[in-house]
Amino acid sequence: MALPHVQPPSFLLASLKADCVNKPFTQRCHDLVKVIDDFPAKELHYIFPWLVESIFGSLDGILVGWNLRCLQGRVNPIEYSIAMEFLDPSGPMMKLVYKLQAEDYKYDFPVSYLPEPVRACIQERVLPECPLYHNKIQFPPAGGQGLHLALSPFEYYMFFFALSLITQRSFPMSVHVRTSDCAYFILVDRYLTWFLPTEGNVVPPPSSTLGCSIPSPTPRTPAVPFSSYGLHHTSLLKRHISHQPSVNADPASQEIWRSETLLQVFVEMWLHHYSLEMYQKMQSPHAKESFKPTEEHVLVVRLLLKHLHAFSNSLKPEQLSPSTHSHTASPLEEFKRVVIPRFVQQKLYIFLQHCFGHWPLDASFRAVLEMWLSYLQPWRYAPEKPFLATDPQSRSIPDKWAPFVQENLLLYTRLFIGFLNRALRTDLVSPKNALMVFRVAKVFAQPNLAEMIQKGEQLFLEPELVMPHRQHRVFVTPPFSGNLLSSWPPTITDASFKVKSHVYSLEGQDGQYKQMFGPEVRALVLRLAQMIAQAKQTANSLSDYSNEMSANRSFLSWLGFRHVDANGTFSVNDLDELGQDSIKKTDEYLEKALEYLGQIFRLSEAQLTQVMVNVGAAPDENGKKLPDCIMSDEGLVLTPLGRYQIINGLRKFEIEYQGDLELQPIRSYEAAPLVRLLFRAASALNQRFAGQMAALCSREDFLGAFCRYHLMDLAQAQRTRLSPVAPHRAGRPYGPRISLRFLGSYRTLVSLLTIFFVASLFCIGPLSCSVLILVAYLLYAIMMTAVTQNIKPHQP
Repeated sequence: MALPHVQPPSFLLASLKADCVNKPFTQRCHDLVKVIDDFPAKELHYIFPWLVESIFGSLDGILVGWNLRCLQGRVNPIEYSIAMEFLDPSGPMMKLVYKLQAEDYKYDFPVSYLPEPVRACIQERVLPECPLYHNKIQFPPAGGQGLHLALSPFEYYMFFFALSLITQRSFPMSVHVRTSDCAYFILVDRYLTWFLPTEGNVVPPPSSTLGCSIPSPTPRTPAVPFSSYGLHHTSLLKRHISHQPSVNADPASQEIWRSETLLQVFVEMWLHHYSLEMYQKMQSPHAKESFKPTEEHVLVVRLLLKHLHAFSNSLKPEQLSPSTHSHTASPLEEFKRVVIPRFVQQKLYIFLQHCFGHWPLDASFRAVLEMWLSYLQPWRYAPEKPFLATDPQSRSIPDKWAPFVQENLLLYTRLFIGFLNRALRTDLVSPKNALMVFRVAKVFAQPNLAEMIQKGEQLFLEPELVMPHRQHRVFVTPPFSGNLLSSWPPTITDASFKVKSHVYSLEGQDGQYKQMFGPEVRALVLRLAQMIAQAKQTANSLSDYSNEMSANRSFLSWLGFRHVDANGTFSVNDLDELGQDSIKKTDEYLEKALEYLGQIFRLSEAQLTQVMVNVGAAPDENGKKLPDCIMSDEGLVLTPLGRYQIINGLRKFEIEYQGDLELQPIRSYEAAPLVRLLFRAASALNQRFAGQMAALCSREDFLGAFCRYHLMDLAQAQRTRLSPVAPHRAGRPYGPRISLRFLGSYRTLVSLLTIFFVASLFCIGPLSCSVLILVAYLLYAIMMTAVTQNIKPHQP
C-alpha cells in the first residue's frame, strides 16, 4: 500500500483501520512493513498506539488482537510465520519502536491497568520502589480522569506485550492450545535470548539505519547507582509521588537499558501481583484472592526463570568476585551478577507462596511445582554439566552453589513445608499426584543439597552483632534494635549476615522461622511417609481388584454385558480406566519418593519399617478384609485410606439386619399384603401354642432336634453386629416360633405354581401334589435334622 507522504496522519490511521476490515492478514502485514519503511516517525507516531493494541489486544481484554496465545505453526503456518517475522526482535515492529524511540515520543498508559500493589501505591501518592515507574507518573489535568504513566515507545510496547498474557484470558472451549507451541511463548523466548544474551553482548539498536542515536528512556538516578545493584536500600519513610528524583544520564546505562526495561516489565507484570502487606493478609484462610494466575501464566514465568539462570550463569569467572566487579565488569556482566537477587527473588517468593496456598488441589499444580523446582536448581542451566557422570557420587551439587542456596533459603525451606501441607491433603493414589511428590523428593535428595540447606539454617540461627563497617549494608527491613543484640556474643560471619538479611527482608523481623530439619517438619514428613505407604497399599489393592474383576467379567464382556458387583455398582472406577500401567507407575513413584525422603531426613530403616507396620492390613472379619480402620472407644473408626477403599468399592463392611427377621421391612421381592396376613397368622399360632413349642424344643431326643431345626433360628442368635462405628454386640435370642413369611416371597409362589403346573401335565391334582410336596419336605427335614444333630449337637 503506497500512500503519499503529504497525507495527514489521521488519514493514514483511518486507512490502516479500514484495511483491518477489508484485507486479509497477510496483506495487512505486508502493507504495515511498507508503511514503517516509508513514513517518517512524525506520522508513525499517531498510529503506534493503535497498532500495538491491534496486535496485543486491548487492556480490558475485550479486543484480542492477533491472539498470539492461540496462534500455532502447525495449525496456521502462514499466519504464524508472518506474525513471528513481523514481531521478531529484529523485525519491522521493533524497527518502528526504535524509530519512535529516537524522537523521544511519549505515550500515556493508564495506571488502573497496572498490577494491584503498584496501582494502590501510586493512587496513595507513594512512589513505587521499582525504578521502572520513576519520572513517568503524570497527574491528570484539571477535569481529567485517572493517573497515567508517560512511557517511551519501547516501554509502551513491552507493557502491552507482557500484559497480554494476563488480560487475554478467554479461549474458545473447542481450542486446545499447547503453550510451548504458541506464538506468544516463542516470542517471549526470542526476546529473552535477544535482550538477555548468554553469549556476547546485547545487539545494539539499528541507529545507523535510522540515522540517529537512540537515547535511554530511563537514565539512572543518583539514588540508585548502577554499581550498587546488589544492595537493597532502606527507606523507613515512603517517598511522596511528587518527589520523584531528577535523572542524570549515566553512560553505562546506554548499553543495557533495553535489557533492564524488558526484565523489569516482565517481572512487574507477571510476578508483582502481591505485595508484602497483601501477602501477610493472604495468610488468612478467609482472605479474598485478588489475582488468580493461570497455568499458561506460570509456564511463561518458568521460561523466564530458566533463561535468567542461564543468563546469570554465563557470567565470566573473573567477575564472580565482589571485590573486583565494580571496577572491571562491563554493565552487562554487572547486570548478570545481580539480576536474580535484585529483580526477581522477593516478588517470586511472594508469588509462589500465594500459589502454594491458593492453587486448587489438582494435577494443574504441576506447572507451579516445576516453576519452583526450576528456580531451585540453577546448576541445571550452568555452562558446565556436572550431572552427566554415571557415578552417583559424582552427581553431587558443587560447593560453589552453597551461597545461592543460603541466600534463597526461604524458597527452599518455607516452600518445601508448604508443599508438605499440600501433599498431605491430596490423593496420592492418583499417578499425577504421586509424580509431584516424587519430583520434589528427587530434587531435594540430590547429594549435598540437604547439607547446604541445613548449613543455611545454622547460619540463620547464629547469634549476630551489628558491626560498624556493615551498618550501611541494611536490606529492606527495619534496622536491628540494640536491646535484641545486647545479650548475644560478638560473633558474626558474612554468610550469616546475608542469610539473615534474606529471611528478614522476605518475612520481616517478627516472622517465625520454622526449621526444615526441625522436629515439627520431621513429624510432617513421617505423616507423609505413612500416607505414601497407605497409597502404595491401596494401589496394589486396586491392581489386584482390577485383575480379579477383569477375569470375572471376561465372559460377560464377551456377551456385551457389564458386570455389576454385590452393591449394585459397576466395578469400573477411575483407576481401572487408567490401566495397569498407570497403577504400576504410581507404585514406582511412591516407592522412590519414600526412598528419597528417607535420604533427605535421614530416616532409619527402623523408622520406615515402623511406618509400614502402622499401615498394615485391616483386621479380618470372618475371613474377609475389612476397610482400613482403627479401634477407638466408640468402636471402629475409618481412616482416610478406609474411606477411599469404600468409595472405590475395594472393601466393605458386611452390614446385616440385626433385628427380628419377622419385623424387617418388606422387601421388593415380597408381596406386602400376603406378608402382613402371614405375620398375623403366625403370631396367632405362636401365641396359642407357645408353651407346647417350648416343651417340644427342650426335649433331648430326635423329636426335640426336629422341632428346634424348624422352630428356632440359631443362626440369628449367633449373628453379631458388624459396624464401623459401634462395638460388636451379640444378637438377641428369640424363643421357638412358627415363621410363615417365606410363603410371601414371589420366588416361593412362582416355584409352587411351577410345580403345580408340571404336576398337572402328569395328571396329578393340586391336593395330591401338595401331599407329595409335604412328604418330600418331611423326608428332607428328617435327613437334615439327623445330619445337623451328628455334626453340631444342640446346646441349650
